[in-house]
Amino acid sequence: MIRRVLPHGLGRGLLTRRPGTRRGGFSLDWDGKVSEIKKKIKSILPGTSCDLLPDTSHLPPEHSDVVIVGGGVLGLSVAYWLKKLESRRGGIRVLVVEQDYTYSQASTGLSVGGICQQFSLPENIQLSLFSASFLRNINEYLAVTSAPPLDLRFNPSGYLLLASEKDAAAMESNVKVQKQEGAKVCLMSPDQLRNKFPWINTEGVALASYGMENEGWFDPWCLLQGLRQKVESMGVFFCQGEVTRFVSSSQRMLTTDDEMVILKRIHEVHVKMDHSLEYQPVECAIVINAAGAWSAQIAALAGIGKGPPGTLQGTKLPVEPRKRYVYVWHCPQGPGLETPLVADTSGAYFRREGLGSNYLGGRSPTEEEEPDPANLEVDHDFFQEKVWPHLALRVPAFETLKVQTAWAGYYDYNTFDQNGVVGPHPLVVNMYFATGFSGHGLQQAPGVGRAVAEMILEGSFQTIDLSPFLFNRFYLGEKTQENNIM
Repeated sequence: MIRRVLPHGLGRGLLTRRPGTRRGGFSLDWDGKVSEIKKKIKSILPGTSCDLLPDTSHLPPEHSDVVIVGGGVLGLSVAYWLKKLESRRGGIRVLVVEQDYTYSQASTGLSVGGICQQFSLPENIQLSLFSASFLRNINEYLAVTSAPPLDLRFNPSGYLLLASEKDAAAMESNVKVQKQEGAKVCLMSPDQLRNKFPWINTEGVALASYGMENEGWFDPWCLLQGLRQKVESMGVFFCQGEVTRFVSSSQRMLTTDDEMVILKRIHEVHVKMDHSLEYQPVECAIVINAAGAWSAQIAALAGIGKGPPGTLQGTKLPVEPRKRYVYVWHCPQGPGLETPLVADTSGAYFRREGLGSNYLGGRSPTEEEEPDPANLEVDHDFFQEKVWPHLALRVPAFETLKVQTAWAGYYDYNTFDQNGVVGPHPLVVNMYFATGFSGHGLQQAPGVGRAVAEMILEGSFQTIDLSPFLFNRFYLGEKTQENNIM
């Protein structure tokens, strides 16, 4: 069966107006066509093979039960858990659509790869504890027979969060919640800090919290490639392209408050093929929006946020790209090998990078300092003016550091409450979200992927209740505020 391929601007290339033809008249554009016609005639002569069917190997399948928009760790994690939890092998057909196969601008590859449980919300703590277990047993989950074992190069040095006098009470409250959820975290006084980490200047520090287990950093690229390799072995399809349109049906209904709403169901996803004007329609039952910093654009394609302001239909997905800089510097007199990831009272952070007296770090800008996310160019003045002074105050050895390199990456920043969006949309009933984690999506991807798969397969969250992260909270104005975002 020849696949149905629908090019944009169908017919433009085959029939063109020739100079000298009458107005409205068309003739075949013979340039480059004659030799092509001769080849095809020759191919069907006796003794030769016929090769008239087009190559469709680069196209997505015409039908897929689930289409996942976004092939980063969150999208791949959803794909993994759907296949892992399916009731019979091969029962669910899953397609992952990723626009950038190099992942050159993907948040995953540009992350600093941290994992910690020092959050203020129980749900975030539970997600990170689940992910810590997943990463610790990575080869039990992602092993592929024909491939060598994965080495995440996990560094278990922990996180060290510093608090000023005004934030000390909040830190104490957070640590109490963390311990209740099973995290191994302890509080440290300035004197205890100096004894354990003599390189630190405790000026302005009233209290610190230190993660003693399941915290540190790992290789995000290894996790990404491991997930991709595994889901391919499980039968997940991949396609390089851009989702440009959803075809949906709609139904009007009255709510319990006698408000008229329109329910939508997506039936078809149009995927524009890379470096091409053609697109392939894919019929589907479910769409997962895991498009990261660009997930609001995908939501808008489905009509989300297109209704009157103040209504559920008019409520947009409040996720946007925010650019964050990561700087790498060299400092031979800097802190030693057991240095944790340190988050300063100023918002600046750093950790060791490898064994050669190299460090990486940065600081999230204030709202007034937010850089233009149109590109990933690095502002080196930001380090000199906004990051280095805080680093040098906290670690005097950093006064002589030398910056080696730097890069920028995107947060899928939730402007509403800096927390993830997980689960189905209330009106576009078969679009599910896994986005908006504002910098902690990488470390929570294993748990989030399982939660979305459970919601699809079971109709509810099973392992971790992520109801506070549902889309409805944006319409209701109920923030699920996370206070510990770096």
